[in-house]
Amino acid sequence: MIKLGYKLMSEEHGPQDLVRNLVRAEQAGFDLAAISDHFSPWVEEQGHAPFAWSVLGACAQATSRIGLMTAVTCPIMRYHPAIIAQAAATIALLSGDRFVLGLGAGERLNEHVVGEGWPGLGERHERFSEALDIIQGLLEGELTNYRGAYFTLDQARLYDRPAKKPLVAVAAGGPEAARLAGRKGDALVATEPKPELVEAFRSVGGEGPRFAEVSMCWAPTEDEARQTAHRLFRWSVTGWAVQAELPNTRGFEAATKHVTPEVVAQQVTCGPSAEVHLQSITKFIEAGYDHIILTQVGPQQAGFIEFFERELAPALRRR
Repeated sequence: MIKLGYKLMSEEHGPQDLVRNLVRAEQAGFDLAAISDHFSPWVEEQGHAPFAWSVLGACAQATSRIGLMTAVTCPIMRYHPAIIAQAAATIALLSGDRFVLGLGAGERLNEHVVGEGWPGLGERHERFSEALDIIQGLLEGELTNYRGAYFTLDQARLYDRPAKKPLVAVAAGGPEAARLAGRKGDALVATEPKPELVEAFRSVGGEGPRFAEVSMCWAPTEDEARQTAHRLFRWSVTGWAVQAELPNTRGFEAATKHVTPEVVAQQVTCGPSAEVHLQSITKFIEAGYDHIILTQVGPQQAGFIEFFERELAPALRRR
């Protein structure tokens, strides 16, 4: 059965609004909610970047049913993986085992702020692999000491750890990362409807949930939605090779200077028509993803949630 999720875009909303939006999303019938974990917005127009883990603590107490998730946290620079394991264990307890820890290899935008630079792709993947070992070992209660090429643990132990280990979902943009998710993670996260990622995940024994983020912009008119998507989400068309490397919002402003609303609308479905959004969502379902996280771009969260409750969710469940 397909599970439907709601994206808490911490780059577009302050902490109080994120919690309020989540409460309404739970009431509307969403099965889960995923929050981005960023130190900076992608572009200045977004204007926010609250600390995701504080927001998650508030969300856990403000809701009772909806699943919670990071999508995704990078545990290789700004955070030591032991701290992420501790944070995940705490949110799992506060939420009554409703939490999934989504992890990825990160981007310069958020990780360079601690002054340790930004390593090349190969080193990032090596760091990420070590971080997965540490986080999984601590959450399972089986690891206390570790000495790798990049990370060390010295007599570490999670004193507040849930009896049921939270799932660790690994973000993947290509088959190699998807195979890593299958080997060292419990679930897969993707942002493109690529069946080859699901196939790679399963090829090495991956059997857990497959999460997919689907970007959309509901608004009363298609033109309004296109303008909103362009203003706040044009960074998304740059591709991962660019997104992982630019250091600040000025870089993304320069990289998207010539991006038009029409180009953004090719990637972000726009407007009031449920059928337009359903076509995009269906691509992910047909590719093998069973947890669909809807990212509503822009300030019209209340209108989108009402649209989801009234039209989109019933249509999806009929399909």
